[in-house]
Amino acid sequence: MCYDLSMTDDDRGIYKPKRKNKQLTLPGALEKAGAAANQAAARHRFTDYKMRRADETLRRQKTDLELFGQFLEELQVNTGNLFDTPEAWQGVTWGLVEAFLRWQMSKGYALSSINVRLSTIKAFSRMVMQAGFLPPEEYALIRSIQGYTQKEQIRIDQRRQITRIGAKKASSVQISREQARLLKKAHANSPQGRRDALMMCLLLDHGLRVGEVAALSGDNLDLAQGTLRFYRSKVSKVQIHRLTGDTHTTARAYADFGDLPDSAPLLRRSKKNEKLGKAGMSERAITQRVKFLGEKIGLMGLSAHDCRHYWATAAARHGTDPFTLQEAGGWASLAMPRRYIDDNDIANAEVKLD
Repeated sequence: MCYDLSMTDDDRGIYKPKRKNKQLTLPGALEKAGAAANQAAARHRFTDYKMRRADETLRRQKTDLELFGQFLEELQVNTGNLFDTPEAWQGVTWGLVEAFLRWQMSKGYALSSINVRLSTIKAFSRMVMQAGFLPPEEYALIRSIQGYTQKEQIRIDQRRQITRIGAKKASSVQISREQARLLKKAHANSPQGRRDALMMCLLLDHGLRVGEVAALSGDNLDLAQGTLRFYRSKVSKVQIHRLTGDTHTTARAYADFGDLPDSAPLLRRSKKNEKLGKAGMSERAITQRVKFLGEKIGLMGLSAHDCRHYWATAAARHGTDPFTLQEAGGWASLAMPRRYIDDNDIANAEVKLD
């Protein structure tokens, strides 16, 4: 009788169920088969998890665990590769995780980033527990560790001397309506200028994430129908946006001069003399270009995410309901669109003084 369960010979060992009158003796056979299946599942837990996650998520989590490893090294603890090896987690306790949070605070890391790293540790510790390298009671204690709420973050940042380090900004760059107009239209009539105009329209008028813009190809645009069809990796969904007037105009200008490719990346890389090459722009290149264009009109430190913030804020201010904003913005939950809408509510709108 065969107990495959996608196990290797090592997983099954040399066990051969005994037969008595051509029948298995239970529960011994079932118990051993279950144990072998558990071993196989535990060994493949990390691999299965990584197969299900987006590349961007995995890159961030790897960086999170590298920082955790750096903290442990400062304690003269050599853990090994926490991202790939469950065995490297042996000896990790909830007290070490708590100490890691305090260590980040003392270094001045943004509290929102500390929360994200805590989530990464919780996700991996669960797999490590399932793989048998972390006691269940220790995992339960790690899982019970709480991150910092928004109110707590404000209080803590007011009281600690070093409030944050790294590339993340404390708050988004605020873009006025006139500045948004300049970012979309104040460009030279050159291949590079037409590309920049289209790029800024996609960010400011449609709220696309930088990764979504970088992934666009020419055939995502349907100028005849005036639509943009694209993939939102955050929610694993293909969406169609109706092009705004500015986006449609800039896309037509991009196409009329032969700048619009077919299946190649939509935003082509800059060359000398404001010409464009065939290769597409990376997320990093888009980020740097947005920053440069912002500086040209006096907006220092502008990012693609600031443009998404402008789009969501403008939509909320003009009465977009949270469900519509969630769908159009590609959020997995209502938490973020509701925050934009709540932040733009007029508190005394219904107050009657006359």
